[in-house]
Amino acid sequence: MRTEAERVAWPFRGLPAFFRTEALVQLHEELAMATSMMVQVVLLIFVWILNPGLIGIALVGAVIFSMFSMGQRVLNEAAYIRIDHKANELYLAGPLSAEAYFLGMSTGILAVYVPPVIAVAILAALVIHATVPILLMLAGLSGAVWLFSASIGYVFSTAFRDNRAIWAYSSLFFNVFGVLPPVFYPFHYFPAPLHPVVLLMPPSAATALLQHAIGATALTPAEIVLAVTGLAVETLGLFLFAIYWARRTVRER
Repeated sequence: MRTEAERVAWPFRGLPAFFRTEALVQLHEELAMATSMMVQVVLLIFVWILNPGLIGIALVGAVIFSMFSMGQRVLNEAAYIRIDHKANELYLAGPLSAEAYFLGMSTGILAVYVPPVIAVAILAALVIHATVPILLMLAGLSGAVWLFSASIGYVFSTAFRDNRAIWAYSSLFFNVFGVLPPVFYPFHYFPAPLHPVVLLMPPSAATALLQHAIGATALTPAEIVLAVTGLAVETLGLFLFAIYWARRTVRER
């Protein structure tokens, strides 16, 4: 078992190894890869049929939702490894760090599933005629949403003791918070009294900021501050908590 001094000196020791291992595992999940964008495609088809004028907003939302849904894959994978294989105990019994395990798994999943997201992002950029600042904003906000979702996915994975419960609860959580709020449709369509609530949800906060940037909706200065501050604080706070939680659960074993 690592000493506390070793853990501080090498906070992400083993990250490349965990990244490569998880990427290789995910590359053998052909069915999961083939269906990874199914929800997004269905929603985009509905938007195209019902209101083609909103397809640009929907494509931007599909990018953000795709990054958010990566957290579900982290949740499922971390719980599966822990419950079915007990492999995390083997991984973390040596000198490799718990935070490297969490982040390596998350980035390995991201590397495998991000190519179709990039394709959708390119299509979105063409449709909305995105400028370089908008593209940089899209990349930055997508990264923040991914980090938030991966962190919450890993933390939630430790709450499950039975794999049969994972699919239902994880699907419900990520689809409710990624589809019902204004992610695939304009922010101003959502009831005004609930605007502060959705601006504190990372997926809808990120899309609201992007919609404002491309002129699809108008946010007040206070709403912009709320969205930016909420996204930054929640993402950083949850990421740090995920590191703490990974270390704590290792020490408890």
